[in-house]
Amino acid sequence: MVAYNPEEQEKIEGLKAWWSAHGSSIIIILSTMIAVMAGMQAWKYYHKQQAQQAADLFAVLQQQIDKGGSSEKINDALHLLTTGFPESGYASRAALMAAQANKNLGNIPEAKAKLQWVLDHTNESEIKDITRLRLAGILLDEKKFDEALKLLDAQHNESFSGLYADLKGDIFVAAGKPSEASAAYQKAYDRFSMSKSNYANLVQMKLDAVKVSK
Repeated sequence: MVAYNPEEQEKIEGLKAWWSAHGSSIIIILSTMIAVMAGMQAWKYYHKQQAQQAADLFAVLQQQIDKGGSSEKINDALHLLTTGFPESGYASRAALMAAQANKNLGNIPEAKAKLQWVLDHTNESEIKDITRLRLAGILLDEKKFDEALKLLDAQHNESFSGLYADLKGDIFVAAGKPSEASAAYQKAYDRFSMSKSNYANLVQMKLDAVKVSK
């Protein structure tokens, strides 16, 4: 047995007393810290796995679309993604792709449902802006002019204002309202001209046509 001098023995006894009073608290704190660190690592791993699975399902959907899969197969692939990983960025983008595919296949109700899902679930403002444009375009084809205009009246990013105004012009033309169409096209033209977009030339043609018909 090791012999300690009185000073060393006093320090040892002091440490023993301190540990007796605080040791259990330290163990709890340390074990909590270890558990938290382990939990953080597990959470990161979980999210990484979730992201990878979402990416894999997105790839499956894209393959179905690229090879001309049926509406049913496309929608089944999307369903797995939107139900399993609804908050992932992949889900809203996949729904946009599936909506366009359904529209191309003539399945308009499914196309509209997919676009509405995006509006209800995504937190990305630009994705919402794009989705409103696409859904409003379908509503225009269905001659549901008021519903389409209501969608386009929603707040949107300034970078989309030209496209929103242009589509409003198309809706007003279809609704037989040339004056409103002219005002909308003028707004779109001004916006595209400011950004020096070639699309301004097309809008100018629409604007000229409306002025002639008034």
